[in-house]
Amino acid sequence: MKILVTGVKGQLGYDVVKELEKRGIEAVGVDIEEMDITDASSVDKVIKEVGPDAVIHCAAYTAVDAAEENEELCRKVNADGPKNIAKVCKELDIKMVYISTDYVFDGKGTRAWEPEDTCGPVSVYGQTKYEGELAVKETLDKYFIVRIAWVFGINGKNFVKIMLGLAEKYDSLRVVNDQYGSPTYTYDLARLLVDMVLTEKYGIYHATNEGICSWYDFACAIFKEAGIDMKVVPVTSEEYGAKANRPLNSRMSKEKLTENGFEKLPTWQDALHRYIRELKA
Repeated sequence: MKILVTGVKGQLGYDVVKELEKRGIEAVGVDIEEMDITDASSVDKVIKEVGPDAVIHCAAYTAVDAAEENEELCRKVNADGPKNIAKVCKELDIKMVYISTDYVFDGKGTRAWEPEDTCGPVSVYGQTKYEGELAVKETLDKYFIVRIAWVFGINGKNFVKIMLGLAEKYDSLRVVNDQYGSPTYTYDLARLLVDMVLTEKYGIYHATNEGICSWYDFACAIFKEAGIDMKVVPVTSEEYGAKANRPLNSRMSKEKLTENGFEKLPTWQDALHRYIRELKA
């Protein structure tokens, strides 16, 4: 079996390739230099040359605030890109895994979002990722749409690394306390994605580490785990004043994983413990 992985320079793509190789599955990792997903002819050429059995599409435009001012580019990457890939997957009759996000929801209420719930993005980033979902669904039958949230991994930037970096400069930090969700360790997620792509249990899934917290809770846990004495001040999203709106409720139901025989990810606290240890190593 051979699997093409996009966004190999990012957190998730990097870990997916490592997981595939660990299992003895041939992995071909590409990034923008090898395959520009916004260019249909580049996508067609590269995928056909590689001849994979599946594509795990991890590449995305993820700068949420910058997306508000770069809507055209964001849409090209997050909506047109997946569409280009899906078209070739359809033609070759191969599977596609599309990585989506909690930002496809409006974040209202407190109950956990189900995979089939109505989407209502409140930011350019969320809207373009939703358009990517629609493109995949409308083009393919053999697809997995996997919505993830609050991602952290060894390769690339993330909230954990940002917090640890800021701790070197400041002795107190303001962190949002009214957005709730679940952090996701790419090492754990990669294992699930590979499990998934080896099956034909297609559809929309939610996949994060288990447990719910606010960004404030997460920040406090990061400093505790890293043994850093830091004063963390809770603030509202309004007080913090980010450019793009974020969903306040990013709780996502993962029951569909269990129903389809997939193993849920460990708790986010367990994941953070392993991740900090890995960073220190």
